[in-house]
Amino acid sequence: MRLDLGGKTALVTGSTQGIGRAIAAGLAAAGARVGVNGRSPESVGRAVKELGDGDFVAVPADVATEAGAARVLELLPDVDILINNLGVYGPQPALEITDDEWRRYFEVNVLSAIRLTRAYLPGMRERGWGRVQYIASDSAVVVPAEMIHYGMTKTALLAVARGFAKEAAGSGVTVNSVIAGPTHTGGVEDFVYSLVDKDLPWDEAQREFMRRHRPQSLLQRLIEPGEIANMVVYLASPLASATTGGAVRVDGGYVDAILP
Repeated sequence: MRLDLGGKTALVTGSTQGIGRAIAAGLAAAGARVGVNGRSPESVGRAVKELGDGDFVAVPADVATEAGAARVLELLPDVDILINNLGVYGPQPALEITDDEWRRYFEVNVLSAIRLTRAYLPGMRERGWGRVQYIASDSAVVVPAEMIHYGMTKTALLAVARGFAKEAAGSGVTVNSVIAGPTHTGGVEDFVYSLVDKDLPWDEAQREFMRRHRPQSLLQRLIEPGEIANMVVYLASPLASATTGGAVRVDGGYVDAILP
């Protein structure tokens, strides 16, 4: 099975590290020209350098703002593949989440994706080909008690993806969400240690976190970023032309997840 994205331009939001960077690397390996996005020129430049071989374009901008989205459109006026990966997360007691935090999570995790989809989808439809994806989470369907504001945004992305898939119906553009399970990134290591004994070695800390906080996982380990990227690259390819409006799981087999 050959995933050929030669001649396609992609944008991956929040791609200077973690899942986003793995997706950028995967798309480039398949032949795409890839816009690498982060908030600062320094972080984006460092990521592009570390990514190495591939056709990468630096796209520094805070896409959670209207001005940042406008800057992205200046740097990449047209894209064939839009991967809405940007997201923030963190534990917080439910009754202590302020109005400002609810708004911030919605604006960063959801509205940024809506804004860019609204900007790029018309061009994809005119050209008769395109891919839009939203990186959701198992937290969309198994909402964690320690961060319900994050879970809310990922549930919202499932609705957004399904709705835009209907908007793109019959156009040659597919729109999907990818439900990622707990994934091994630097930020997640910090998150895990915020919930378990900080003195535990990493392997033990990971097992303890999964046992106590993610017992539904059949995989019983954190997912590697490249495993998420593999699915994203496939869905971005011509081979996935009949998959649209879906919520595709790379979540480690959550046993009580009920998906649309």
